[in-house]
Amino acid sequence: MTAESFPLTWLYAPGDRPEVVGKALACGADVVLIDLEDAVPPDRKDYARAATAERLTQRQPVPVHVRVNALDGPWLEADLKALTALPGLSGLRLPKVTSPADVVRVAERAAPTEGGTRAEGGAIPLHALLETALGVEQAFAIASAHPDVRGVSLGETDLRADLGVREDAGLDWSRARVVVAARAARLPPPTQSIHPDIRDLEGLAASCARGRALGFLGRAAIHPRQLPVIERAYLPTPQEIATAEEIVKAAARDPGAQALPDGRFIDTAVVTGAQRTLALARRLN
Repeated sequence: MTAESFPLTWLYAPGDRPEVVGKALACGADVVLIDLEDAVPPDRKDYARAATAERLTQRQPVPVHVRVNALDGPWLEADLKALTALPGLSGLRLPKVTSPADVVRVAERAAPTEGGTRAEGGAIPLHALLETALGVEQAFAIASAHPDVRGVSLGETDLRADLGVREDAGLDWSRARVVVAARAARLPPPTQSIHPDIRDLEGLAASCARGRALGFLGRAAIHPRQLPVIERAYLPTPQEIATAEEIVKAAARDPGAQALPDGRFIDTAVVTGAQRTLALARRLN
């Protein structure tokens, strides 16, 4: 288990602005998300795809995922054809997934073919975005639809509009649902959706704290200034690190379930959580 197993910051950059993508790759995000969907107007789709494909002909300094266009729209086929064999592509983000069949169709169309040039030579990790009530209702089925699904998360802007939710707390049930679905499907904890106000760093920090309490790990961002706030919110505190070290040491002495001198009970699940805390803490070094 390593710190690299837990990316915390995922930075969006519009695919039709290569200069912005270049800056995003150099600003310290764990993962860069090149967006071909909502951030790109229809008359720029072809250019965005071509610019993204040109960049991804080579490996990148950080993992790069691409959010492709709508799964039922006219641009998806061209997106997959242009991108899926490229060595610089680390994953595909699938917008507005509403059923397991959506994921399976993309997985089959994106499967590596003989003679492909992907450096890893393997399947492309897929991350499903749930942005509608139907998608949330199908959360576990989508998360477990195909072995290539490596993550599931919410797209809260569209989901908020679909549900007619006005207050942020109105999304908490959907957030809990996707956290449970990810865990049940043995996927990593989902990342939080974007915080749309890039100037509201206090609000971002408070929202991250809420997301962490609900079981999320890390967050998507739309501006580099949001990255340090997200990272601080999701890194363990000194007290959490000290507690995790105590738990791991106790487990090393006695691998069975036990009570610590202060009365706290630990078992395998508690130890696993402590190990994850220490893996995240290594990012502080």
